[in-house]
Amino acid sequence: MRISERGYGEEGRERLTLVPENVDDLWHLAHVLEPGDLVEGDTTRRIQRNDDQMRDTGGQREHIFVTLQVEDVEFARFANRLRVSGVIVGCSREDQLNAHHTLNVEEHDEITVEKHFKPDQTERLEEATEAAENPDVAIATVEEGAAFVHTVQQYGTEEYASFTKPTGKGEYSRPREELFAELGDALAHLDADAVILAGPGFTKQDARDYVDEEYRDLSDRVTTVDTSAAGDRGVHEVLKRGAVDEVQKETRISKEANLIDELTENIAKGAKATYGPEDVAEAAEFGAIETLLVVDERLRTERQNDGDWEIDVNEVIESVEQQGGDVVVFSSEFAPGEQLSNLGGIAAILRYRLQ
Repeated sequence: MRISERGYGEEGRERLTLVPENVDDLWHLAHVLEPGDLVEGDTTRRIQRNDDQMRDTGGQREHIFVTLQVEDVEFARFANRLRVSGVIVGCSREDQLNAHHTLNVEEHDEITVEKHFKPDQTERLEEATEAAENPDVAIATVEEGAAFVHTVQQYGTEEYASFTKPTGKGEYSRPREELFAELGDALAHLDADAVILAGPGFTKQDARDYVDEEYRDLSDRVTTVDTSAAGDRGVHEVLKRGAVDEVQKETRISKEANLIDELTENIAKGAKATYGPEDVAEAAEFGAIETLLVVDERLRTERQNDGDWEIDVNEVIESVEQQGGDVVVFSSEFAPGEQLSNLGGIAAILRYRLQ
């Protein structure tokens, strides 16, 4: 994310002119924008002229500059765009005021956001700005007969490719080099800045030796990590061990993986943890929360008054921060966020055990 201009609008609202530089940045914006915010940007709109109405042509598309009062925000990941819908409250054509419109924001589009930013939203934008300097990372996990490639985004990890080639003995077994070749081709095509090659036993080292020999352009970008499994489990182990952090100063998802493990361990021991909106709100009242964990989608739903929690989540967050606690907003796109959603979407690691 690039912030090209900062200022203030009416009623003390902050104005930030932003340029999302990748899909991760669009995802971040989806969790920053809320109903009532103002968003400005260039767009096209089908405008019907008087003579068009007589012929019912549907009008012609024109480039206009709009300010929308936001009503809805949707991150369309597979279309690589952010859809911001609302009412036009400012426009380069006055005859379009008060009409509904959708602003499609794509990578490298410049928009201006005017709103009262909450602390966690400001932190999210700062993370996105800092992350622009981080290299792209791929995690390749391999075991006998199977290999997987995952890409690392700020909104989670995604499986990029998977390969199955029975190895060893038997009628249908294939030479291991065939599996390694497919893995090497996928990594070369992905062209990540860094590759973490992980898996159990000696298979990953054999794969590394093959890549070093056959894909020399990749060799300097590959590091190896021991894990007990390949696939999703292996990826989780890589993140938990901080292997990605050695390449990126700090990744959101590795932090979440460690926190969800600490939370579930504390819950299993009946120790310093609680979950669910009411119990978390009570812990906040006692000043017992060391780290508050909340899922981004759930947080957004509750802030828009579309949820069913009987607590004010903003009051809980403010209370935790005032008492020196940390607030971590989890991505719903990643496995730890899914685990947290199964616990009610909000939980806390406590300073001390509550009776």
